[in-house]
Amino acid sequence: MKKRYTLSVLMVTTGLLVAACAPQNDDHGDMDHDDMDEHMEEEMDHDDMGHGEGEDEHGDHDMDSEDENGGSAHDASPPENMNEESTLGLQVENTKNVTRLSEDDPVIFSVMASQTIWPATHEENQPGTVILAPLDDWQVSLASLTLVHHPNDGPVLYYDGTISDEVIQEIERLQPKGNSEGTEVMVMGDMADDELDKLESYQTEHLDAEDPASFAALIDDHYAELVGSLPDSVIIGSSEEDAKLMTMVAGDWISHMDEPLLYVDSGSIPEATVEALEKRDHAVIYIVGSEEVVSSSVEEELESFGEVNRIDGENAVELSIAFASYHDDDTNFGWGITEPGHGLTFSSTSTPELAIPGSPLAHLGKHAPMIWLEDGEMTDPVYEYLAQMKPTFEDDPTEGPYNHGYVFGSTDAIAFSVQGIIDERMEIVSASGDGHGDH
Repeated sequence: MKKRYTLSVLMVTTGLLVAACAPQNDDHGDMDHDDMDEHMEEEMDHDDMGHGEGEDEHGDHDMDSEDENGGSAHDASPPENMNEESTLGLQVENTKNVTRLSEDDPVIFSVMASQTIWPATHEENQPGTVILAPLDDWQVSLASLTLVHHPNDGPVLYYDGTISDEVIQEIERLQPKGNSEGTEVMVMGDMADDELDKLESYQTEHLDAEDPASFAALIDDHYAELVGSLPDSVIIGSSEEDAKLMTMVAGDWISHMDEPLLYVDSGSIPEATVEALEKRDHAVIYIVGSEEVVSSSVEEELESFGEVNRIDGENAVELSIAFASYHDDDTNFGWGITEPGHGLTFSSTSTPELAIPGSPLAHLGKHAPMIWLEDGEMTDPVYEYLAQMKPTFEDDPTEGPYNHGYVFGSTDAIAFSVQGIIDERMEIVSASGDGHGDH
């Protein structure tokens, strides 16, 4: 059986199907897909969350008119009048609805993301295991995100050939507690012995493989060993360089839940991936990316291992929105974020390395999936998605729902004007159309 989900440029608000994530910390508890069903049923009636009028079986949306749960057609368009003096004497980088992690150097950014997500002021917000991932190997770093949530509950810090002083200092600050095996630092990829020596005061584990597909399969096996089970559902992405932006869309979900990422090539399935799929009796497979990056012939081959679903988009931006919107009712896979009351992260396609260490914001805090900004700019699909998610209130804005955004990179990567637009589009307004009304 094969399903396909494709983003349409025109959208309207539909019901929310959102998966919850819990860190390893027992205060939050472990939450699998069954637990998530119970959690969602407490918040809303699942029977009322079906596809609304104007949406076809593939999830296409129509947003020609105002929707009671989102914005109007006006909200789906760029502002008409921009203020060219908005950065004059600017002394802030955060705005009321948007937090900026203002750094373009990926190694320093990974430290900044770690400090934002894990304050480490006391035991309850210290990480279990720190993951060190190679900056020069996005396939390895991306696949490593499978271990962010379970069983490690920890950040991804980059090393660029060597482990920088800033990263060593961050590990010292975090004082990782260790995972169920006592591992405090997990090193991914090829690292020299003299660099590993810098970690001698920590209990470490080193995982490496000869190619991306083998590494992803190794992570899949390692996860199963640590938690005692093998997830039936998997994400399939291409490890080819020209598929980088599309495949990286999966990073937030694998940081958030237990489905691993396995790799294929442009026209074939590597043996390591075949072996990983064969370990499952009947896998539920989610291809992330268009047929240009994962071919139809590969899709047909994957059908021999189970049910295949493709989450598609004409480009990386549209795919990121399609992935954030997607939800499989049968397996509870996918964010299903299609209405107000959520967090989102925004990363420029020009600085994609920032997205990986930023992915744990899908694990803790606002549990936010990532939306690509084309070269740091707003495009029509992003305007339309934010309009769909426009928060509105009936009587009292203090009761929400609220949206919140995280912007990755400096104002050179994503301009302050772009941040300002996101901030305004995330602002809660009166459902009557009177802005804040009497508030």
